[in-house]
Amino acid sequence: MIHLRTAAEIDAIGRAGAIIGALVDRLEERIAPGISTGDIDGICERFIRSHEGAVPAFQGLYGFPGAVCISVNEEIVHGIPSPRRVLSDGDIVTVDVGVTLDGWCADSAYTFTVGTVDDETQRLLDVTRASLDQAVQAAVPGGHVGDIGAAVMSVVDGTGMGIVRDLVGHGIGREVHEEPQVPNVGRAGHGPQLRAGMVIAIEPMLSLGSDRIKTLSDRWTVVTADGTRSAHFEHTVAVTTDGPRILTGSTRQAEAGVE
Repeated sequence: MIHLRTAAEIDAIGRAGAIIGALVDRLEERIAPGISTGDIDGICERFIRSHEGAVPAFQGLYGFPGAVCISVNEEIVHGIPSPRRVLSDGDIVTVDVGVTLDGWCADSAYTFTVGTVDDETQRLLDVTRASLDQAVQAAVPGGHVGDIGAAVMSVVDGTGMGIVRDLVGHGIGREVHEEPQVPNVGRAGHGPQLRAGMVIAIEPMLSLGSDRIKTLSDRWTVVTADGTRSAHFEHTVAVTTDGPRILTGSTRQAEAGVE
């Protein structure tokens, strides 16, 4: 079932999302060569729980052991944090964060650079982020879910990068994962219709090579099949009559209403 949220419910999701927006700023300051993914997980959990009533939405979800998912270089999603995984100059690391606050969930991901990265890697991040920006603009009433995937494709076409097709965005609200699925490829005008009140997580994932994926023996970490680097950016977005409203990107909202 696709849920349509009231303005008050969207605001509630936005309060959870604002914690993530502020956390991204905190991580920008802290992620550097020598930090471990376990350290990052601890920073995230402490920051989330420092907000009254907020908890990491992914902790224990389907049995996941960390507070957040942390994926390095060729890892796309669901990397398990570890104190033994230490980041080096030139790495990239994706932190995928879910927050539950007052029974409402928000979800966002951001790929950070560790020190200085090469031009090819920086271009991967730039294109992935641009594809998210374009996809968000397609989240308007009267459109279709296929418009979102088509928007991602319009940015990536001609770059030589692969769009990960087997992993998708999703509806979000009372649960982290709700209907509809939101693929990163699509045909404009196809798929479920977008209606005011829908809240969806849009999350393009790109690789420098193949779009094929595989899951490691830990049964969680998903990597590119060819070992090329991957980037992942995600926002929780409300479809409104005033246009798409990003619920996970406003640090100012966190400073005004959450912290």
